[in-house]
Amino acid sequence: MGIHTVEKIGGTSMSQFGDVLDNILIGDRQEDELYNRIIVVSAYGGITNELLEHKKTSKSGVYSLFSKHDDSWAWGDAISHVGQKMCAINKEFVDLGLDIMQADRFVKERIEGVRSCLLDLTRLCSFGHFQLDEHLLTVREMLSAIGEAHSAYNSYLILKDKGINARLVDLSGWMETEQLSLDAKIKRYFSDIDLSCELPIVTGYTQCKEGIMNTYDRGYTEITFSKIAVLTEAREGIIHKEFHLSSGDPKIIGEDKVEVIGDTNYDVADQLSDLGMEAIHPGAARGMRRTDIPLRIKNVFEPDHPGTLITNTYKSPEARVEIIAGRKGVTCIEVWDQDMVGRWDHDAELLKHFTDRKIRYLAKDTNANTVTHYVAEPLARVKKLADSIKKSFPGADILVKKVALVSAIGSNMADTWVLPTAVHSLANAGVEILGLHKCMRQVDIQFVVEEEDFQKAVCALHKNLVEDGRQ
Repeated sequence: MGIHTVEKIGGTSMSQFGDVLDNILIGDRQEDELYNRIIVVSAYGGITNELLEHKKTSKSGVYSLFSKHDDSWAWGDAISHVGQKMCAINKEFVDLGLDIMQADRFVKERIEGVRSCLLDLTRLCSFGHFQLDEHLLTVREMLSAIGEAHSAYNSYLILKDKGINARLVDLSGWMETEQLSLDAKIKRYFSDIDLSCELPIVTGYTQCKEGIMNTYDRGYTEITFSKIAVLTEAREGIIHKEFHLSSGDPKIIGEDKVEVIGDTNYDVADQLSDLGMEAIHPGAARGMRRTDIPLRIKNVFEPDHPGTLITNTYKSPEARVEIIAGRKGVTCIEVWDQDMVGRWDHDAELLKHFTDRKIRYLAKDTNANTVTHYVAEPLARVKKLADSIKKSFPGADILVKKVALVSAIGSNMADTWVLPTAVHSLANAGVEILGLHKCMRQVDIQFVVEEEDFQKAVCALHKNLVEDGRQ
């Protein structure tokens, strides 16, 4: 294991780069403390949404406009707007030492290069021998790369201005002709870097043969971060966020009531990922877990706080609940079928419909004649799935209902008090439990509740299982 760390900075934090300089990159570090670190940067907040589509609202970005097949040139205006926004961001960092002429020139080169490429592709596909659909994944990859290249280049320029021996590591594949695998590319780019006296600033996007967007979609920055940590044998991986990994969502529970988790394990991190509260992308966690590299989650704005350390081996010395997490926008698909009693192949046949539509479920419960799956998918996809199931099971009654999942999670919950306390706290808060899932591993208990009871359930569980447990 090396002596260096690999550190990833999120997009919202990158937009506040003055704080990043003071709290992460430079601050009061002495000369030798500036190095033996690899910094992986995300695009500035909101840029990837405009290049692709908005992650939460699905508002069209350049990619979604380009892929619509409606002969509209709206994507051209959209990419011009992104370029203008990037240059506006550049102006915000002039006082930090950013060379605005170099920074703007870099943006113009990338934006106009991509525009030219998309125009050529459109012309090529107009002849009929080439189909645009066959190239859309490549287009998505190319557009994704612009955001991280922009933020990495700016960071490199600012650090060089401050006398730091920064080195730009542009993994975005710009103007490259050779196609390498993800591992091979990272190994090549880091083969001649001396971490003891160079500070690599790395794009969170990596262009590779497999297509990192195609494989991991918007989680690609953490995949790059994780791969670099594993392949360079880092001592520790650190993700800098604009908040701590806390015992619950402070916006729901209250900042004065939540606490920083402190220590936990990768098993807990996996449960959080399943509920959409990612400490780290599950695909990224996998590599670090297998190579036994600890992961630390830190708050950009509290640099002296150790944050939360996630390891393979941690287990709370006493039974306790570490975090209350949940997910709204969940749909239950309940299949009641009198004919399933005693059949061994019923469940497998049902799951084929999920596999065919590439829909995974978050939770599942079953009894003699009923199987219920809980999924976090748009209602239109859920309805198509239900219709498909109905064709295979014409005698079944299928119920589709919006619900919420709320979980109590911890590295050691092996105590008889946890479950009854949770059930009583929800009952006392007037929350009906629609479903309950608990496995023998003793790391989580999951409750299915009405969507309108979500906030009430989260607050009740946090009060009774976390806050009262501190006393």
